[in-house]
Amino acid sequence: MSADLPLVLGLETSCDETGVGIVRGEELLVDAIASSVDEHARFGGVVPEVASRAHLEAMVPTLERATREAGVRLDDLDAIAVTSGPGLAGALMVGVAAAKALAVALGKPLYGVNHLASHVAVDIVEHGPLPEPTLAMLVSGGHSSLLLVPDVTHDVRSLGSTIDDAAGEAFDKVARVLGLPFPGGPHIDRAAREGDRVAIDFPRGLTAGRDMDRHRFDFSFSGLKTAVSRWVQAREAAGEPVPVADVAASFQEAVTDVLTRKAVLACREHGVENLQIGGGVAANSRLRAMAQERCDAAGIKLRVPRPGLCTDNGAMVAALGAQMVLKGRAPSDLSLPADSSMPVTLVQS
Repeated sequence: MSADLPLVLGLETSCDETGVGIVRGEELLVDAIASSVDEHARFGGVVPEVASRAHLEAMVPTLERATREAGVRLDDLDAIAVTSGPGLAGALMVGVAAAKALAVALGKPLYGVNHLASHVAVDIVEHGPLPEPTLAMLVSGGHSSLLLVPDVTHDVRSLGSTIDDAAGEAFDKVARVLGLPFPGGPHIDRAAREGDRVAIDFPRGLTAGRDMDRHRFDFSFSGLKTAVSRWVQAREAAGEPVPVADVAASFQEAVTDVLTRKAVLACREHGVENLQIGGGVAANSRLRAMAQERCDAAGIKLRVPRPGLCTDNGAMVAALGAQMVLKGRAPSDLSLPADSSMPVTLVQS
């Protein structure tokens, strides 16, 4: 190991962003990203084959840019970390293959890590060591999860997850209904600032009665998405204008209400005083504000990375890889797979 702290390269290719991050210990040196989101916009969602080809084209240039900006050489690295799952199978394969090639060529240890655990670990490079335990709520296009995290390098426990549409997926679908561009999250957030959050009483899925017994910490946004669609269709059928800002604000309020309510409840019931929010939807301004309000009222400390570290990036993978090295975790075998359905409880391949 060079110097006193491990210098770790992280590769992230689970979806539509090619991320290369370099971390020394708990310090982020560089977070380089090449996004293919514009190539997917006309389809209204991510196309796996397009994403995979974009990763192939972006990997080497992004890697070169990251090392140049960080002022390090590949030979200086102490370890390579890569997202091995979950995610799009073809996209994951590009990153895993690149990481294996680097590990073999440089003679460095390889760590195949979980995408969701990486979203938890990234906050270390911004706010310092994670309290143990931490309760993490990860909200993105593919995941809405509540996790109890005694140790991010090997002990992550699932308390609940989405049973249908994840929060980010619902944002994209509602944006399409409202005629807003893809990806929907930022556009709904922007439109909602001009709207009335209580104009329309949209449903809060899995928050009442028997649902709370059976799905206490699970999420469901499919019914909410359908309710918004039907409300808009009814207005259009009646020849009335659709108040986009009010619909966006009311929908956003329903999502953030459910997310924060269940997260705070999970903290209370598990005796955890620290809540971290990560994933792309964590960049939402209303979610951040409501989470802060409810955490303050409950005496819970809230940690949320800056928006640029909430979306998929290589920094989060490097951060988790560095923690693996610091805590003496054994590296992965070179035969590690790209596992599109890797369970969140499996931190390392």
